[in-house]
Amino acid sequence: MDRIQWRPEMNGLTTPISYRPRFVPSKVVGIDELAAEIAAAHPGSDLESIKTTISDLFGNIQAHLIGGRQVTIKDALTFTNSFTGKMDSPNDPLPGGAESLQVKVYATAPFVRKVRQEARFEKLPVETKLPVISFAEDTHLKLPDVLVAGNILKLSGSNLAFAEDDPECGCVIEGTRSGSTAQQIFGAISNTSVMLTPTIPAQAHPWNNEYALSISAQYTEHGTVRTGVYNRKLRSPLTVPLFGHPHPPETGILTGSADSALVSVTGGTATANERLRIQAVLDVHAGHLLFSLIDMTEDGKAGPAVTVTANGTLTLQGFPNSAVTELTVVVKSFDALVSLARNGYAGRLVDILDVRSED
Repeated sequence: MDRIQWRPEMNGLTTPISYRPRFVPSKVVGIDELAAEIAAAHPGSDLESIKTTISDLFGNIQAHLIGGRQVTIKDALTFTNSFTGKMDSPNDPLPGGAESLQVKVYATAPFVRKVRQEARFEKLPVETKLPVISFAEDTHLKLPDVLVAGNILKLSGSNLAFAEDDPECGCVIEGTRSGSTAQQIFGAISNTSVMLTPTIPAQAHPWNNEYALSISAQYTEHGTVRTGVYNRKLRSPLTVPLFGHPHPPETGILTGSADSALVSVTGGTATANERLRIQAVLDVHAGHLLFSLIDMTEDGKAGPAVTVTANGTLTLQGFPNSAVTELTVVVKSFDALVSLARNGYAGRLVDILDVRSED
């Protein structure tokens, strides 16, 4: 029988220090798994139709919330709106505007009661101390999860400190397709941050620009070397050469470890060399991707989004004042791209492109 796993976690806010139980999910289940389970319980049902129905359900719930209604699914869940903020007078406007609106989801009492009645528990040992990398940022570009040779990469987290002269400890950057390099150029190293100038290993194909990062540390003289792996992938810039040439070479982009590019740039128009970004954002309810060109700042300028639902060619328009006026892109493996965006990048996959308008 499946069990609900938990482990003791230190609560450093109490004096003396106490511990609290922390739920440890054995797996994260999504629409694909739920639909497969429903289809197995109802032979003859269509798996894709079930997926669509589940997606539509949450889209409809969202629409009702936007319309000012509460949604209660009997013996299961309640979805409702609420507000945060403080008003000094009943005549004040909504504090914070739309940002004060919150969406709350509650389990109904019968739902909770059934889970409690049937649950079985398993206690896990206290978590072993190891490096935890919570954030990686290129300090020059001010962008997260970007890997640029020659720039400074800042890693933030806990238990990160290691001895640079210990050959068993350090930081390793590894391509998800091929190649691995132990890093050599460090700045400050502490328990909460590590500064380094990355050396990026070459991979099998130019479009394989996805990397994993890990830190290994030893906390006592005779202790075991422990390794923590960053739970997000880093991506390095891709060069789009001979841009504006009548027949430029294809440049593979927005790909992980695949042996062929999922997406390619095949042409476009530019008035000068420019570094910009291209993003593919997954609409989890509709199942399509939204492609657009964006500048090099978070929440900066963006070109018009283009909806993509299958393999094919699309033209992306540049953002205001961009030297790239348009970019021609071919989606070669839509399903694989959706899977990569959903499972590897929380629904948003971004690449930096160094566009070259001339040799």
